[in-house]
Amino acid sequence: MRSVRRILRLFVVLILANSVNAATKPNVVVILADDLGYGDLTCYNSESKAPTPNLDSLAEEGIRFTDGHSNAAVCTPTRYGLLTGRYCWRTHKKRGVLMGYSAALIAPERETIATLAKKSGYSTACFGKWHLGLGWAHLEGGKKNEVDFTKEIQDSPVDHGFDHYYGISASLDMPPYTWIENRRVVELPTETIEKVNDLLTYQRGGAKALRFDPMEGLPTIAEKAAEYIKAQPQEKPFLLYVPFPSPHKPVLPSKRFQGSSEAGIYGDYVVETDWAVGHIIKALKKKGIYENTLIIFTSDNGSFASNEKYGVTEYGHQPNGKLRGEKTDIWEGGHRVPFIVVWPSVVKGEQIYNGTVATTDIMATVAEVLGPSLADSAGVDSWSFLPALKGEQAEGIEQRTWVHHSISGLFAIRQGKWKLIMGKGAGGRGGRGSKSDPSGQLYDMENDIAEKNNLFTQYPEVVKTLSDELEKLVENGRSTPGPKQFNTGETHYLSKEMKSYLGK
Repeated sequence: MRSVRRILRLFVVLILANSVNAATKPNVVVILADDLGYGDLTCYNSESKAPTPNLDSLAEEGIRFTDGHSNAAVCTPTRYGLLTGRYCWRTHKKRGVLMGYSAALIAPERETIATLAKKSGYSTACFGKWHLGLGWAHLEGGKKNEVDFTKEIQDSPVDHGFDHYYGISASLDMPPYTWIENRRVVELPTETIEKVNDLLTYQRGGAKALRFDPMEGLPTIAEKAAEYIKAQPQEKPFLLYVPFPSPHKPVLPSKRFQGSSEAGIYGDYVVETDWAVGHIIKALKKKGIYENTLIIFTSDNGSFASNEKYGVTEYGHQPNGKLRGEKTDIWEGGHRVPFIVVWPSVVKGEQIYNGTVATTDIMATVAEVLGPSLADSAGVDSWSFLPALKGEQAEGIEQRTWVHHSISGLFAIRQGKWKLIMGKGAGGRGGRGSKSDPSGQLYDMENDIAEKNNLFTQYPEVVKTLSDELEKLVENGRSTPGPKQFNTGETHYLSKEMKSYLGK
């Protein structure tokens, strides 16, 4: 009888020990804003007309990256890069974005931060804007947008490592306008709405569920994320990915936030985005797990609203700060974004890091934090920034390269202070450049963050070195050390002018 009791006691001790070990693993929360600019936050731009107290507090409690980037200047490719640690141009998607009815972009076998977390015993969830394609059941003989909404979605976020998903297929300006939970729409989109042509509240026409309200999109996502945090058992860690739909068009701040900024409804939507972050942080603190949660906040690209036609700059608000360009562009305004990391039990507060980091780097960072090593084919463009979080110097950081990509497929490579753009103009809404411009663009990002002084003709040796480096990382299928990987289809990383200049 005593031996049985000893065995039972030992069994209980082992269970408790495992629970303690599990509890010490950090939770991971990744929040991705949509079209939030470098100058929208007051902690990045003291002249911002949109107060962002919650994000400012995060910056004070953790580390604020001044040279943080989305890996692309538009939505879909950045989301692919964040989740997989791989540049999207290595897939068949070489330019542009997907739509609400597009097929799934992430291959079934591709590792994501969610599949990685599950290997470490984590629960995983995603709430918000997916925008990476879905496996819709199309009507037999119908057009590509004719979907049988009564059937299950065959490829959804739950097929890429997430235990639970609640959100929208793409942006709030793309049909179908209905909530999706796991593999099914929550409500059948039985209505059809007309196109809204207003610049700030733009929406494409298409199928809509009766009770779907775009204005409630952001608060619904924030509340779902908070409810998930509240429901999680203390003994099991979780990874939570929350891609907001704001402040992307349509700019529809909830009524309680209207008039909350000095930058019109766009500024109000930025304020509501800040509130949504605060709502999630409040849930973590109330649960008592804030201290041991790694929180990463960033944006999928720069703001669209720095273009004067939207009227936001008339308020004296500069969504992209002093950066050149806007969403879609290869210039910094297209992809240099707010990037804030908090982990109270590990990361000292009030830190500013001036080194380069990108959304693709989240994959390797999560892998290093959680423990499982990445397979040779996983995270091929991802560098861990954990050393920066701990105040350590990352080995060989001066040799690392990052690739930027515009909506049209124009490439740029960044190494140290140098940024080489492989062609003329912005590669996006900022324009094509003129015939008299040099074949490419070279900027010193330490001394010319506004990209005013093109040094392309003055440093041909730098142009040659960076061009060769880009060619190598394209051909190798990766930009990190490891065995060669392969891209899908041919990757055109040089413009015609650059090909001629380099003799290729």
